[in-house]
Amino acid sequence: MNAWERFFWLWEVLFGITFAATTALVLLESGTATDKTVAILCLTGVGVTYLVRGRRLIKGPDYEYTPWLFVGVTMLFLAGASFASTTSSFILFLICPVLYMTLTTKTASILTTVAVLLGPAASIIRGGFDQPSLRILLPMTGILIVFSLLAGRYTSQIIDQSKARAALIEQLEASQAEVSRLSREAGMAAERERMAREIHDTLAQGFTSIVTLTQAIESEMDTDPKAARRHLELAARTARENLAEARAMVAAQVPSALAAASLEEALRRQVERLTEEAGIEAAIAIEGPLPSLPMATEVVLLRGAQEALSNIRKHSRATSVSLRLSVMDGGVRLGVTDDGMGFDPAEPTGGFGLAGMRTRADQVGGRVKVESGPGAGTTLELEVPA
Repeated sequence: MNAWERFFWLWEVLFGITFAATTALVLLESGTATDKTVAILCLTGVGVTYLVRGRRLIKGPDYEYTPWLFVGVTMLFLAGASFASTTSSFILFLICPVLYMTLTTKTASILTTVAVLLGPAASIIRGGFDQPSLRILLPMTGILIVFSLLAGRYTSQIIDQSKARAALIEQLEASQAEVSRLSREAGMAAERERMAREIHDTLAQGFTSIVTLTQAIESEMDTDPKAARRHLELAARTARENLAEARAMVAAQVPSALAAASLEEALRRQVERLTEEAGIEAAIAIEGPLPSLPMATEVVLLRGAQEALSNIRKHSRATSVSLRLSVMDGGVRLGVTDDGMGFDPAEPTGGFGLAGMRTRADQVGGRVKVESGPGAGTTLELEVPA
C-alpha cells in the first residue's frame, strides 16, 4: 500500500468538511429560495456522483480511457450550482483536485480552467458587464486559475510519485524474494556438492577398502588364516572409521581423523593404511614445524591426501609412494609421488576426485597441480595459504 492509499482517509475528511462548508455558505447567503434550492441540489449531485464513481477512480485511475461520464455529470452539476449561486464556487476546492486525480494532466488543466470560469460567466449572464464586483472578480478568477493549475499539477505529481514508489517497492520485494529463492537453491546445491565430496573422499573410499579387504579375506581363509585375520581386523577398523566419519558429516563436525589427532598424525595414519591394505611401500616426510592452520585448510590437505592415496591404490599399480608436507612462503604444500603407470592429465578422467580436490582448494585460496605421463608415475601437489 502506497502513501496515497494509506492517507486517503484525510482526503475524504477534507471532502466532507468542504462540502458541508460550501452548503452552509449557500444557505446563509442572500438570495431567493429557488436559487438556494437549485444550488443545494446541484451540490448534492456533485457529492453523490463522487461517492458513486469518483472514489473508485481516484483510488485506481486508469489513464487508458477518460471517465467522461463521471466528468460530464460533475461539470453539469457544477455549472448548475454556479449559475444558481456564485457562492457554490467554493466547491472548486474539491472538484479541481478530483479532476487532476481522475484525468491526465493536460485534460484536467483544460477542464479546471473551464470550471473556474463558470462562476464569472454566471455572474456576467445574471448581471451583465456593468457590475462593480467584476473589477475584483475577474482578477481573482485569473489568480484562481493559475493557482488551480499549479496546485493540480503538484497534486498529480505527488500521486504519480507515490504510485511509482509503490510499484518500485513491489518490484524490489519481488526481486528480494527471487534473490532469496536463488540463494536457497544455490545453498542447497553447494551443500549437495559438499556432501558429495565428503562421501566420495571418506565413505566411498572406505567402502572400497572394505570390499578389497573382503576379497582378500576370501582368498586367504584356507591358505593363509593369519593374513585373513589381519585383513579382517583392517576391514572392521575401516568400517568403524567410516561410521565415525558418517556421524561427523551428519553432525556437520570436523573429520574424525582431525578431531582425534593432529594433521601430521592423520596423514601418517593414511600412509600406514595404504601399506597395510594394499601392500604398497609408502613413506611420509614432514619438513619443519607447520604453522597454525585454520581447520578448513587442514581438512583440504587431509582430503587431498586421502584422494591422492585412493587413486594410487585403485589405478596406479605403483610399488612405492612418498608423501611430503612442507612449509613454503605464505603457505603449505602437500606433495604425493608414486612410481605407477601414470596417465595423461590433459585427458578427461570422468571421475569426481580431482575435480572435487580442486574445488576444495579453490575454497581456501589454494591450487592443485598434477604432473604425470604414461609409464612415468604421477606427482600431485596441493598448495594452500597458511
